[in-house]
Formats: sequence, structure tokens, C-alpha cells
Amino acid sequence: MGSNVSITTTEGGVTAPQGFRSSALHAGIKTKTGALDLAIIAADGPASAAALFTTNLAQAAPVLTSREHLERSGGIARAIVVNSGCANACTGDQGMADAAQMAAEVGSALGCRPEHVLVASTGVIGVNLKMGALVPGIRQAAQSLARGRGGDAARAIMTTDPFPKECAVTVRTPAGWFIVGGIAKGSGMIEPMMATMLGFLTTDAAVPPDLLAVALREAAADTFNAITVDGECSTNDSLFALASGASGVAIDGESYSALLQGLLAVSRELALAIVRGGEGATKLIAVNVHDARTREEARQVARTIANSPLVKTAVHGADPNWGRIVAAAGRSGINFDLRKATVHVGGVLLFEHGLPHDDAAPQAAEHLKGSEVSIDVRLGTGGGQAATIWTCDLTAEYIRINGEYRT
Repeated sequence: MGSNVSITTTEGGVTAPQGFRSSALHAGIKTKTGALDLAIIAADGPASAAALFTTNLAQAAPVLTSREHLERSGGIARAIVVNSGCANACTGDQGMADAAQMAAEVGSALGCRPEHVLVASTGVIGVNLKMGALVPGIRQAAQSLARGRGGDAARAIMTTDPFPKECAVTVRTPAGWFIVGGIAKGSGMIEPMMATMLGFLTTDAAVPPDLLAVALREAAADTFNAITVDGECSTNDSLFALASGASGVAIDGESYSALLQGLLAVSRELALAIVRGGEGATKLIAVNVHDARTREEARQVARTIANSPLVKTAVHGADPNWGRIVAAAGRSGINFDLRKATVHVGGVLLFEHGLPHDDAAPQAAEHLKGSEVSIDVRLGTGGGQAATIWTCDLTAEYIRINGEYRT
């Protein structure tokens, strides 16, 4: 079906697909007056649901709660409730009780069981939620659900993000059309490893929960799981997908590729927006690795380069320091032949046959002055696999933001 599928962008973000409403408000978790800090995304009826969560072993209460709810419901959900300003992580039994109460309040308002509500939180770790403010906020938000408010939800989940992130596409197939929409947040503490900071995807295609889970994992592999800002994996990383079925277009094995293409289009836009909005970032960097034996090995080399503070600071300073790139590739743990490897920056050859091409450095430096940078490394081992990891530069502003985060 792939060749008969067309994808176009559309408006509306997470509520662009039929069968979804959202609301957002200031509940009082954030101290800034009027700052949106609570959002609910709700399906009009039971929806197929899937999720990916952080691989960090220090998992926050909302992650544990949502895992349990998906298991108990068999992959069915009615809503997602999310707050910003407080991560509800490392908060013990009280944190678990608070996450459960968030789900129960939404379930009561929507007339569904608590296990049909997924929960997410983001913000400062080790602080209890202000439930006295959050509970009335949830009740109010549940009464004001509407279409066309996805932009407010995108703003409500922000912490240090410099801008909101939302996207939606229409997928046209021979069997009809459906929409995929989404919002995400993330700016620092980004190296998801099986999730993203927070991401919420919706579609009005009819998708069985098990197939939705497969598609979500496959889409995340080359989008949300192919980005890094600082190599840090959060306690709260969660990526949710809901499918309402309201379009009437049913997804099966034959039409799976159409769903995947839609999820990839939205996920890639949101994932790259996270990197562009990385804390203190001024440049989007694509690290492309070629000649690996497997895609996973290519990803490992690319991730090692992308997470190198020396590479990231060199890019920020527009210094075409190929030596830092070679050193990072060489310590990645993946087979690497220095005599046959090459390094290109912005398409400019800087290293080949174990020797530098320093005469090309000025041309590469000009490329590094731009806002989008490409680094290409060939491992020289004759493998046919490749992968890309996206990252950003490392700046003094990143240090300032994180040095002052709690104070």
C-alpha cells in the first residue's frame, strides 16, 4: 500500500483526528500566574492505547501507574491526564497515591474506570504534587474538553521548552483517509532510550492495540529514540498513542505501512523540534553513520558522537575538529577501521585513509556557522547498514539553565 499513500500536513495537533478533545488550564502547580500546567486529552469513547516508557530504573509514579493501567485494561484507554511543574518522581507511596487519584478523578468525570486513564507528569524531581490545587483543576479541565485546543495542551506540558511542539498529518489511502496528530515536550535531560520526555500521539484510524504497539515502537526507533540533547535519560519519559477509530479506516497487516508512515511523519517533526528546542541550543546536528554491520551498531556509533561534549562544543564554536569525531567513533565499542574510515562535515571531506584534509577546514567551518549541521562518518568496515542520530550543540546557556534549575 505504501506507493498509494499520500501524506499532507494539517492543523489541529493532538485533536486534529476525529474522536478526540482536549483542555488545558493553570491549576497552580507552576508558580507563575496563569502558566498552563495541566492538560487532559480524551477520546469520545474507548480507544486502543499503546505506550513506551523510560528504561531508567528510577521510574516516576505516573510511569508505574500508566504501565499498570495498560496491562489491566488490555491496551484500552479513554484519556491521558498530564501536569507540568512537578515530576512526581522519587515521592514514595504518596506519589503513587497521587498518580492514582489523578486517574480516578478523570475517570469519575468521564464515566470510565481509573485504569482507562493514563497519567504523565514532568518537572522537578523529589517534590510532591499539590493535590489541593490539582484535583479541582482536573475537575474543571474535564468539564471544558473541546476540539481545537491542542495548542493549549502543547503549552501546558512545557517546562524549560522554548516553544510548544505540535503536528498533524492527513494520510490518504485507497481505503480512505485518516489523521495522525500529536504534541510533545522536552528540552533537557533528553536521551529517551525507548520513549521521549513526554509525547502524545492520536489517530482516528481503527487499530487493534497490539498492532498499535508495534507501530509505535517502530516509529519511535527512528524518531524519538534517535535524538539526544545531553545523553540524560529521564525518570518520567513516556510516549503514548491512542486510536479512536472514528475515521472508519481499519488498519490491518496490508494497510499497516500507511499507519506507520503517518506516525513517522508526526513523530519525526516532534522529535526534531525537541532537539531544535534543546536547552541553550543554537544548532540542529544530524550525525549519519555508514558502513556498519547492523543498524543498531550504526546507531551506537552515531549516539556516541552525538553525545560527545567535545564534538558538541566544537560544533557550537564552528570548529571543524574532525579529530574529536574520529575519537568518539573509535571509543564507541563498534568495529572501526581508521585506515578506511572517512569523515565529512557539511559534505566536505576532512579525514580519509587515516590522514586529515586540513585544506578543506575553512569550507567546513562555514557550514558549521549555520543552524543545521551534518556530520557523516563511514566506518570503513564494509558493512551496508546506516543510521542517523539528531542532537544539538552544547552551549554556556545549557549550563546556566541547569545550574539554576532548582533555585
